[in-house]
Amino acid sequence: MAFIILEHIMSDVVDFSEARIVAQASLPSPRTAGAATPAPKRSGANCSACAMHAFCLPEGLTPAETERIEALICPSRTIRSGESLFRAGDSFQNIYAVRAGSFKTVVMHRDGREHVTGFHLAGDVLGLDGICSGQHSCDAPAIEDSKVCIIPFHLLETMCRDVKAVQQHVHRLMGGEIVREATLMMLLGTMSADQRVATFLLNMSSKLKSRGYSPAEFHLRMTREEIGSYLGLKLETVSRMMSKFQKARLIDTHGKQIRILDMDGLARV
Repeated sequence: MAFIILEHIMSDVVDFSEARIVAQASLPSPRTAGAATPAPKRSGANCSACAMHAFCLPEGLTPAETERIEALICPSRTIRSGESLFRAGDSFQNIYAVRAGSFKTVVMHRDGREHVTGFHLAGDVLGLDGICSGQHSCDAPAIEDSKVCIIPFHLLETMCRDVKAVQQHVHRLMGGEIVREATLMMLLGTMSADQRVATFLLNMSSKLKSRGYSPAEFHLRMTREEIGSYLGLKLETVSRMMSKFQKARLIDTHGKQIRILDMDGLARV
């Protein structure tokens, strides 16, 4: 029986039209593979005015603490569709809060095949994979034109020692990554194909609802091939499961547009 995994376990990608990117002046374009990451210049962020601040910042900060954390966050940087925020083997220096758009994280097999390990959208944090070894373990290409706020980790660590709320928030983020990876293994190891696809859609719906968007109708930003890579399924299998759910009147699909018609029925798959 398909079930809804908690929001932080699977970061499914949807089109948040209200968070679409407005043409703005941006920092220099992302580096190419193998190039050193330039040290970002800090002029202070304006987190209070950002629509995603409730997802990025811990609750209970005083005005002085909020001002301090805004001072260490670099202004948003634009990452064009298909460009990578970081690549496997890059030195770990920063974590990144997705301000708009969406990313996927990818591990490359030795034979060149790509395996998608996660999808991340506005409000999510990227780069925590590098804390353990000091190097990133995956690539993080943008699925669409996106914006991120850069948070130098050594400065964040200093603030964690001084502000308990920030320390607890970072611990929750790291704990969420552990749970997400463990549950993904369970998803791939114990669920049938139709249960995996149903769970994927239900988790997307749950995440949308938690952020104030419609839980029943949304636009996928990733391809079905990428969904299959994430779920350990072939493209044809994902398409067949979508068609099966549509014939059963559980969902209605038009290309990447998804409308859930029977939430309870989908959960019973």
